[in-house]
Amino acid sequence: MRPANLRARLGLIGLMVGCLFAAMFVRLWYLQVLDSSRLAAAATANQVRQVTVQAPRGTILDRSGNLIVDNQTVVAVTVARSVVPNASCGTKAVPIRYPAVIDRLAKALGVTAASILQTLSDCRYSPYEPVPIATDVDISKVVYIREHQDQFPGVAVQELSQRDYPQGNAASHLLGYVGAISPQQLTKLKGSGYQQGDLVGQAGVEKAYEKWLRGQPGVTKLEVDANGRVLGSLGEQRPQAGDAVELTIDVALQKEVDADLAAEIDKLHHTYDPQAGIYYPAPSGSVIVLDPRSGAVLAMSSYPDYNPSVWVGGISAQQYQALSASPSALINRAVDGLYTPGSTFKLVTATAALNDGLISPSTYIYDPGSFRIPNCTSGCVFHNNESESLGSLNVQTALTASDDVFFYNLGYDFYQQRSRYGPEAIQDVAKQYGLGQPTHWELGGGVVGRVDSPSERLSLHQHYPTAFPNYQWFAGDNVEMAFGQGATVISPLQLADAYAAFANGGTVWEPHVGGQVLDRSGKVVWTFKPQAISHVNLPPVTRQTILAGLEGVVTNRLGTAYGTFLGFPFNQLMVAGKTGTATTPTREPTALFTAFAPADNPQYEVLVVIDQAGFGSSGSAPVARQILEYLAQHPVGAVTAPANPASTPTPAGPTPPAP
Repeated sequence: MRPANLRARLGLIGLMVGCLFAAMFVRLWYLQVLDSSRLAAAATANQVRQVTVQAPRGTILDRSGNLIVDNQTVVAVTVARSVVPNASCGTKAVPIRYPAVIDRLAKALGVTAASILQTLSDCRYSPYEPVPIATDVDISKVVYIREHQDQFPGVAVQELSQRDYPQGNAASHLLGYVGAISPQQLTKLKGSGYQQGDLVGQAGVEKAYEKWLRGQPGVTKLEVDANGRVLGSLGEQRPQAGDAVELTIDVALQKEVDADLAAEIDKLHHTYDPQAGIYYPAPSGSVIVLDPRSGAVLAMSSYPDYNPSVWVGGISAQQYQALSASPSALINRAVDGLYTPGSTFKLVTATAALNDGLISPSTYIYDPGSFRIPNCTSGCVFHNNESESLGSLNVQTALTASDDVFFYNLGYDFYQQRSRYGPEAIQDVAKQYGLGQPTHWELGGGVVGRVDSPSERLSLHQHYPTAFPNYQWFAGDNVEMAFGQGATVISPLQLADAYAAFANGGTVWEPHVGGQVLDRSGKVVWTFKPQAISHVNLPPVTRQTILAGLEGVVTNRLGTAYGTFLGFPFNQLMVAGKTGTATTPTREPTALFTAFAPADNPQYEVLVVIDQAGFGSSGSAPVARQILEYLAQHPVGAVTAPANPASTPTPAGPTPPAP
């Protein structure tokens, strides 16, 4: 190679090396001089971890300010993450830095080491917070751990705020429960300041009113080393307790409703049905008490119920299985139950017939005890109960006596004249009443149900042809639907809301249990405003005719609930009601009874549904009578704001210990 070429190449290489060194020095100068403040801040931030300190949740009150859900301070034993430094979500074999600590702690608490390790590896807890291993710990165990603290590095005894239920089981299905935030919930709520280990409302009022009940979490700043070990605390911001949520329910009425329903079901279990040759199974039931003027829920009971404190500190697998066993105590049957309405549906058919002019208040139909569909060859005859004949009667008397033949005729006549009244004249009115429609329920859930109809049957066949092969609609289908049988199924909440709408003159209100929210000073920060869902056309003639029939149910000798209400103080509280007995193959009938009072100016709508309990007059009406008698003596008052809605003081945030 020529010397000139060699020198040129060496010069080029030298230039490239010089450029690289120059670029490196420029970058170092930038990092050390121009960007030094940002990097220093980042390095400092990497040494600080912010730990959220849970705020005591707001209290839950009834309409008079009585505490239903409060907070109590409990003693908890916690374990620092540094005891198991490499634990992660779902880890089964957890590397343990101090295995003897875990073994000693398990023995002291009377639990297994495996259960402690399982809790420590639960991804719902923050890696920088001590994990609660046991709550509400016996004082003798606490004393032992504290006296032998040198044997339990990383273990601490702290005071935590937990939910307390001074009213016992009352309104358990409404209240819901709280639990550690799940990974899915954390993903959804992280933008709202939630972190691992936070408690969040999981159901009921606790979930629906989470944003008020949660409060303002506190923050503790912890200094940690490169391995994540806690070195000390850099300060804290104290948490602020949540707002109080005042419900529309009356807790004294709620307890009365719960007791009456449970007592009636227990009585049915010991009542023999000679026709079926068995005792009434009556496995479940529900009661709803509404204010027809606004849709406010005054009481709501579902049987079986449960003690809501079972969720505090986390529910065990055994407890959850027991609650889930049939009949499940976790189902709020008042909202999520589906039942054939039976004769309670006659309100809808009577409204449609009077409004459309199919009949008038003075129209009489003869009842010979049965009804035969003309020109029919199979399944043509429909009977009254025990083929009882009531002779000639109008719609008022037909409602009072719950006469089936009268409504068989209405169903058939609507079918025959569908070119005049439309193919779904009765179903259209049911829709106005909200039956078979989406349930507007603020706590979530709420089944839609269905009112049997030609369009509904065709839709089911198109979507599920195997399960619903038959889509044609015949006269017999319209007859069955007209008196609340067939494939119609609705929820108790829908039925109660429908009768409340009739009681108030036609407005279907959105049922609600939330009344108002109050801050810690007692100031109202939010109030529920009643929402109208739909309206039922109830001309005076229609309403007065039907109302007279419903009053007769409990006051007229022909009334199906006359015997049940003998001796009732009608001078104190005039009642209008309707029985329902919904038959299903191979099972005892579902017993239904609905009533509103005072009949001329309703303040209460009461609905009782008990599964497999026989006739509505004997299975459910006695419960409604007891509730109405209670209301006659203990009328529900207006909502009253409490003087001090937040009874629990805000605790200081805990500082995680280091081993």
